[in-house]
Amino acid sequence: MWKPTNQPSTTPTRPTEPERPTISTPSAPPMSSHEPPAAPRPATTTTADQATIGKSLVIKGEVTGSESLYIDGRVEGSINLSGNRVTVGRNGVVAANINAREIVVLGKVRGNLTASDRVDIRSDGSLTGDVVAARISIEDGAYFKGGIDIRKGGQVGQKVNGEETKGLSSAEPAVAAARA
Repeated sequence: MWKPTNQPSTTPTRPTEPERPTISTPSAPPMSSHEPPAAPRPATTTTADQATIGKSLVIKGEVTGSESLYIDGRVEGSINLSGNRVTVGRNGVVAANINAREIVVLGKVRGNLTASDRVDIRSDGSLTGDVVAARISIEDGAYFKGGIDIRKGGQVGQKVNGEETKGLSSAEPAVAAARA
């Protein structure tokens, strides 16, 4: 009789043992479901990679890299992020020359801007410095003091007989050289 009572107690353990593998089996698919979203994440984050300089940060020196940058603090020196976007936030104060694909000014910038694509100075933005870009947009209410040099996308000033052509078409450098 002792054996029959022991056997029924072992039979309940048998149903619990199969339940454990079924519990671990559902946990395995969520792990695999986490892996496929991880694969698309790098693809989405590469287009949206953006570093942020917060309100309380002060950076003095040269800023370089291969991702976009949002500045809400202070930066003094130079910023070189060609091929990317630089955004100076509403709280941002920049005393630097900026070289990037696209530059958006919402705060204060003192320095020259060089953009291979466009420069946007928003209504609360302030820029004191020269702009070299293919396109520029200055909203009503924005402050701007400096010069503007519009160049075709990605074009850098060409030297002809020691003089910079400043965005002349391909036929015009030959004419400029012939005049000299």
